[in-house]
Amino acid sequence: AKAPASPAKVPASPAKAPASPAKAPASPAKAPAEAPAAEKPAEKPAAAPASKPAPAASAPATAQSTGYSRVETREKISRMRGKIAQNLKNAQNTTASLTTFNEIDMTNAVALRKEFGEAFLDKHGVKLGFMSMFSKATAAALMEIPAINGLIDDAAGQIVYRDYVDLSIAVASPKGLVVPVVRSAESMSLWQVEKSIYDLAMKARNGSITVDDMTGGTFTITNGGIFGSVNSTPIINMPQSGILGLHAMKMRPMVVNGEIKPRMMMNIALTYDHRLVDGREAATFLVSIKNKMEEPRRMLLEL
Repeated sequence: AKAPASPAKVPASPAKAPASPAKAPASPAKAPAEAPAAEKPAEKPAAAPASKPAPAASAPATAQSTGYSRVETREKISRMRGKIAQNLKNAQNTTASLTTFNEIDMTNAVALRKEFGEAFLDKHGVKLGFMSMFSKATAAALMEIPAINGLIDDAAGQIVYRDYVDLSIAVASPKGLVVPVVRSAESMSLWQVEKSIYDLAMKARNGSITVDDMTGGTFTITNGGIFGSVNSTPIINMPQSGILGLHAMKMRPMVVNGEIKPRMMMNIALTYDHRLVDGREAATFLVSIKNKMEEPRRMLLEL
């Protein structure tokens, strides 16, 4: 009765055989999915045009098109520039420099120039300028306070006073700042001072100025106002003991006889060697120039 049971189990094995072929199609199905992964190396040429250094290469072109440059150039220091630099540094190292200030109402001087400027030019052949007025006022003030017109002779241990005024007038030239000298300015008329300043300025600009033209000044006047400066502390021109700085004129509201009026004002500065010149003398010197320039007619009449 138990023998027929064994043959009944034989068909179970063939039933599992088809399961194997069913898995076989699964492999071909995965093959198409993996095909794109095999083609990835073909994408590398597409990344080549997007090169990062390209923007850096365009930077110089942009700088050049806008006119900017980072180029450095060098040139040899000229003998004149080297001499100027040496003198200025010697002045800082030697003198006890101090600067004091004041202001001048230039309204009357401006009116005088406007009134007589054309007649002055017709008669004397030079324009009437403020530098000649300041030169006359400075020369007179230096005769009143001789210490500012003097110098210290360190080698001899002496103070040198002068009874004459040789004004060094700072002039801009193509080779740098030069200081030609107007000699005996205290004894010259206004038009003679103006003519001397004009002649020396022309020599400085055309390069014909000589060492003798720039030697022997007793006091210096510099005018930074022609470049727009309204205040400065000028450096003493050794071996002198003082330098007067002029500045730009500006219209400002000022109180005149209890009323506010527009006036043409200028700041002035005196740098002096405190070893020789006291503060009282420096302040008195500037006040003297101020009074003369605010009433130029009185100054020219020597009143």
